[in-house]
Amino acid sequence: MGSLFRSETMCLAQLFLQSGTAYECLSALGEKGLVQFRDLNQNVSSFQRKFVGEVKRCEELERILAYLVQEINRADIPLPEGETSPPAPPLKQVLEMQEQLQKLEVELREVTKNKEKLRKNLLELIEYTHMLRVTKTFVKRNVEFEPTYEEFPPLENDSLLDYSCMQRLGAKLGFVSGLINQGKVEAFEKMLWRVCKGYTIVTYAELDEPLEDPETGEVIKWYVFLISFWGEQIGHKVKKICDCYHCHVYPYPNTAEERKEIQEGLNTRIQDLYTVLHKTEDYLRQVLCKAAESVYSHVIQVKKMKAIYHMLNMCSFDVTNKCLIAEVWCPEADLHDLRRALEQGSRESGATIPSFMNTIPTKETPPTLIRTNKFTEGFQNIVDAYGVGSYREVNPALFTIITFPFLFAVMFGDFGHGFVMFLFALLLVLNENHPRLNQSQEIMRMFFNGRYILLLMGLFSVYTGLIYNDCFSKSVNLFGSGWNVSAMYSSSHAPAEHRKMVLWNDTIVRHSRVLQLDPSVPGVFQGPYPLGIDPIWNLATNRLTFLNSFKMKMSVILGIIHMTFGVILGIFNHLHFRKKFNIYLVSVPELLFMLCIFGYLIFMIVYKWLVYSAETSRVAPSILIEFINMFLFPASETNGLYSGQEHVQRLLLVVTALSVPVLFLGKPLFLLWLHNGRSCFGVSRSGYTLIRKDSEEEVSLLGSQDIEEGNNRMEDGCREMTCEEFNFGEILMTQVIHSIEYCLGCISNTASYLRLWALSLAHAQLSDVLWTMLVRVGLRVDTTYGVLLLLPVIALFAVLTIFILLIMEGLSAFLHAIRLHWVEFQNKFYVGAGTKFVPFSFRLLSSKFSDDVA
Repeated sequence: MGSLFRSETMCLAQLFLQSGTAYECLSALGEKGLVQFRDLNQNVSSFQRKFVGEVKRCEELERILAYLVQEINRADIPLPEGETSPPAPPLKQVLEMQEQLQKLEVELREVTKNKEKLRKNLLELIEYTHMLRVTKTFVKRNVEFEPTYEEFPPLENDSLLDYSCMQRLGAKLGFVSGLINQGKVEAFEKMLWRVCKGYTIVTYAELDEPLEDPETGEVIKWYVFLISFWGEQIGHKVKKICDCYHCHVYPYPNTAEERKEIQEGLNTRIQDLYTVLHKTEDYLRQVLCKAAESVYSHVIQVKKMKAIYHMLNMCSFDVTNKCLIAEVWCPEADLHDLRRALEQGSRESGATIPSFMNTIPTKETPPTLIRTNKFTEGFQNIVDAYGVGSYREVNPALFTIITFPFLFAVMFGDFGHGFVMFLFALLLVLNENHPRLNQSQEIMRMFFNGRYILLLMGLFSVYTGLIYNDCFSKSVNLFGSGWNVSAMYSSSHAPAEHRKMVLWNDTIVRHSRVLQLDPSVPGVFQGPYPLGIDPIWNLATNRLTFLNSFKMKMSVILGIIHMTFGVILGIFNHLHFRKKFNIYLVSVPELLFMLCIFGYLIFMIVYKWLVYSAETSRVAPSILIEFINMFLFPASETNGLYSGQEHVQRLLLVVTALSVPVLFLGKPLFLLWLHNGRSCFGVSRSGYTLIRKDSEEEVSLLGSQDIEEGNNRMEDGCREMTCEEFNFGEILMTQVIHSIEYCLGCISNTASYLRLWALSLAHAQLSDVLWTMLVRVGLRVDTTYGVLLLLPVIALFAVLTIFILLIMEGLSAFLHAIRLHWVEFQNKFYVGAGTKFVPFSFRLLSSKFSDDVA
């Protein structure tokens, strides 16, 4: 509890690491995660530090390992993930591992390149065979004739003959054949027509099955084309257009015998390529399987090695360059483990001179370390989302473990809904070691990380559901109602009592739409329900009025208690930081202001509950009117709650009025008095300053400590300080702003806690609407079709309950509970201006292969 109530005590330690043992010592520190390193080379760029070459080597190894993981995943080989994390590799094995990985990369790249070439050749040959098969039907030739066609009119019919015409008559018909993507056919045909001006004949045919593109590996639909043209110039244009549209062009055979020979040769080559490709893939798979056995350990080792060199770059060298000096923050409780880790690193390196450490005093504020476990981690994350706590201040997470799920349950009070949430969280808790939950999607992983929060939220909701007596909007009669209806009948009482009380008879029961139970009638109210709200209120027409009054007053009571507890926690901070004047000049006036107004409101609510009964309820004064009259001082006397009420209220108002100027001016005037008592001050305490640096309050505090301790020693730096550093105006303005915020916040924050009542009402009414519109309709259908209709109705009711009431309403109550803790509770005592302690720990490194693949 001590660790969770307040952050760990930290110290600044200086490590002296021998050059030969620094790597092994940091490896031992990284395994234990004890210290946070400070960067002693902030003015040196990353490329000018001592171990930048080693970091580059680690990055090169990471690149090689990322390539190996990518190839292993491409080959569908399972990647083993070890349960234990291997240690960082010794320096002797680093060069050996680097040489081994580089050799493996070269071999894999060569084999993969050959495989891709074989695969590309195979796909091209397959395309060629499909092209020959389809184009066989395009042009039918006679084997006995040369492929010269006379497509022009006879010479005797052409009266104008010239050289160009004769050249055309002697031209031979050329062919270009190949495959083109289905989406480019139309544009390809238009381009051929425009460029070649119609001197081409294009024939298309779609392939029956899609083929894989040799260049991209994408499986797409292809069209086989055959282009017939006359003349070399047209042929050059056609070939350029084919290149432009990325067509796969293949030679077209001139004769049937040539076609047959090419077809036979292609079949033989395809069979050979299949054989070679299978052998290549088998060899590649063997290499990858062997690499997969050790790739996990190599990935973890390289990450650890890179982290070690990053930390070594934050160290500085002494004048002899034989020793590295590091400064680290370490919890005082872990100093013994730190020394043992340094000794272990020195032994592993075989050094004759061991590395050692010593603590050094400092004025800097240490980082904040709060140790958590899997149960408290979720609640600590809620607090850290507001702000990491300042060093050694009270940690709200300890109290949030109880108050957060309780305030959530006040807004979500339903026995049935809370029990469903509790079962879901319990399922996550019982299966928390399941690997699929840790590797699930983001939303599911969010639920998993907050499983203990959900567990307590569901458990507390079950409790508040019992208090509200709500189970899926219905009340449960567990102990029997405390109200007796039969006692209201006139036959149950003597005739003399009929004149004093309003009783029922048969005529009233038959003709009255609403019957009223009078608790003042003997025998009607037999005592309170043992746990929570009496179930008879579920039948009452004024149920909502009664519950609103009850929940509204309960919200105010819970809110004022919650805020008052926050102010009290601030006293523990002042005591710890030795600022007792803040208790008398800040915390006590704040408590008086809160309790004299709002604490008195709670007193009136509880007093009225206890003193007034059913017989005297009609003469009970209104708490609202009495609370307003407390500030208005009415001229006429009113019937108060108790005798002497007016004098008590005036005394409380006087105390409230006196606490306000003390709250506004007490602290600034006290600091001014301390400052004027000394012309300068000295710093005599060693260690840390537990307040913010450059604070005017610190200037006066340090001087006051010297007065109390009687210590006149001053450091050289403080002798030069002048009284100009104390700024009374700044202190006064800061305190006035804080006081105004607190006084106004007491009113607005109290009203803010009414959200407990509002969301509880909304949740109950929405649950009642779902029951009325779905389940009640299904239950009212006759027995013939009722069963068939009831099943889908219950299924729809369950789905809407989960998505609307559990998820949406649960998220709304969750966010409002967070707001109540951050704004109304934590701002009473929690500064949250610290920095989180981030140790150098290998456990923080990711061990997932997905993070390593670029």
